[in-house]
Amino acid sequence: MKKQIEKEIENIREELLHISQYIGNHPELGHEEFKASKILSEELKKHGFQVELGTCGLATAFTAEFDSGRPGPSIGFMAEYDALPDLGHACGHNLIGTMAVGAAIGVSKVIASCGGKVYVYGTPAEETKGGKVTMAEQGVFDHLDAAMMVHPYCRHEKSGTSLAMDAIQFEFFGKASHAAGAPHEGINALDAVIQTFNGINALRQHILPDARIHGIIPEGGKAANVVPDYAVAQFYVRGTERAYVNELLDKVKNCAKAAALATGARLESSFYELSYDDLKTNETLSDAFTQNMIELGVDPDSIHEKADGGGSVDMGNVSQIAPSIHPYVQICDEPYACHTPEFREAAMSSRGFEGLMLGAKSMAFTAYDVLINEELLKKIKEEFNLLKALA
Repeated sequence: MKKQIEKEIENIREELLHISQYIGNHPELGHEEFKASKILSEELKKHGFQVELGTCGLATAFTAEFDSGRPGPSIGFMAEYDALPDLGHACGHNLIGTMAVGAAIGVSKVIASCGGKVYVYGTPAEETKGGKVTMAEQGVFDHLDAAMMVHPYCRHEKSGTSLAMDAIQFEFFGKASHAAGAPHEGINALDAVIQTFNGINALRQHILPDARIHGIIPEGGKAANVVPDYAVAQFYVRGTERAYVNELLDKVKNCAKAAALATGARLESSFYELSYDDLKTNETLSDAFTQNMIELGVDPDSIHEKADGGGSVDMGNVSQIAPSIHPYVQICDEPYACHTPEFREAAMSSRGFEGLMLGAKSMAFTAYDVLINEELLKKIKEEFNLLKALA
């Protein structure tokens, strides 16, 4: 049956190439991906999927379902398709979204033989205000027995972990005055921002080695001879576990509170992006995916273990709800980093497209394994439930 799945995906090779190139040539920022959302969902409709647009009130999100009409597991593929400012698809989301569609269509052609349901979730704005966070909070993924997505990279990597993350903003409100003529009448909001940075820099000595705090000053005043009455600092606070990020965030907030107290500025705190949870890979599902890559001709020695942590992905929020994987497929030989012009070009290359086809087939094969192998599904669920109990 896997040969049939592979044949079905090959049958739509030209369509998948067109979609990935179209999205790559029409980059859209998060929650503005109208072209990408439309072309992906329309392709699924052509193949018999029932499509709901605007899932969870997100204009560019969608849910596509193919029901075999028989009882069985529910498998979800995550489609990402937002681009980066100025860089376009330098994270390869033109491949990720198309991969999910290709995998789902391949499985849909054989699912009547085994039962179950297959879903594609269009999840906007992964790079910023991750759509999966909102969808997870509203229960969209609660029914899934397995959730998958594949990311392009400069080498094959197994699914690993990611860092939980909060995006915290501190606004300081002071009092303007002439910086030379009447400095004593002013309250310097920029000083409060700088003191916040100083406090956080001191805090870094006392945090876990794999935690990260990094920030910018998007607003620091308008003129050097005016005491700034308004200044803003934005930080990402990251750690390997959500519980530790919560603890660390309280300490970061205390740095800002201390700065406000020291300068006399008024402080307001808020989250300027949604919070991402850490990715918890289901190793049983991951092993099945890796075995299918090998079955498709990938040299086992070329599949690397994923380096733990490093970045943050909203797939982490899905992994808290359903057994999940987020592996990587190679699309170039050079060690290009994501979010670079070089990686954007790789994602638009013929090599990038072959990575897409490998990812789609590997996900489809893995989904089929879950659909037909009751023992595999049992092990996947046992591992997931154990991790939840230990959390």
